[in-house]
Amino acid sequence: MNMHMPTDTDAQETTTPAPTMGGVTPMMEQYIEIKAANPDSLLFYRMGDFYELFFDDAEKASQALGIVLTRRGKHQGHDIPMCGVPVHAADDYLQKLIAQGFRVAVCEQIEDPAEAKKRGSKSVVRRDVVRLVTPGTITEDKLLAPSESSFLMALGRVKGGNAASQGSFALAWIDISTGAFRVAETSAERLLADIFRVDPRELIVAEP
Repeated sequence: MNMHMPTDTDAQETTTPAPTMGGVTPMMEQYIEIKAANPDSLLFYRMGDFYELFFDDAEKASQALGIVLTRRGKHQGHDIPMCGVPVHAADDYLQKLIAQGFRVAVCEQIEDPAEAKKRGSKSVVRRDVVRLVTPGTITEDKLLAPSESSFLMALGRVKGGNAASQGSFALAWIDISTGAFRVAETSAERLLADIFRVDPRELIVAEP
């Protein structure tokens, strides 16, 4: 069971009365701000020896990882869903999430709690996202699936050129872990077949 109970360090931040109109604690205000900057990723928010997830992220991660979903505090009158994973085992959980297609933003404490206290008893430890883990950009051996390529593919429509190129698409894909890189041009009729042939872990589509 991976249910996380708050530590003494956590408690200082999560029980401090909020000075904001929204009625959230300073810690939760910080979390919401960082999450807003990373809306497409699950946010691993460092709290002492755990990475914690809140709101929809907690519900998604709890289901994907099979870990306990609990509650902590309230936001706009509703209980805040929460789950957590231990820092020492984070890579194991990251591997499971990446395998299911999730993107994860890892948010670390970037100062010592003692430094935060110097700014006042209600100050929150500074945190920031230091790592973005996506299916197509992982390079760590322990996160890679053995004997499988991890291609990141980019797709864009070919513009200009001769008549034969009109309506065609350009594909480029790379396995960042090995450096393997390929490019190709394909037709609208063959586009899906070529994408499935490469089987990328992540697909980036250029704006029209």
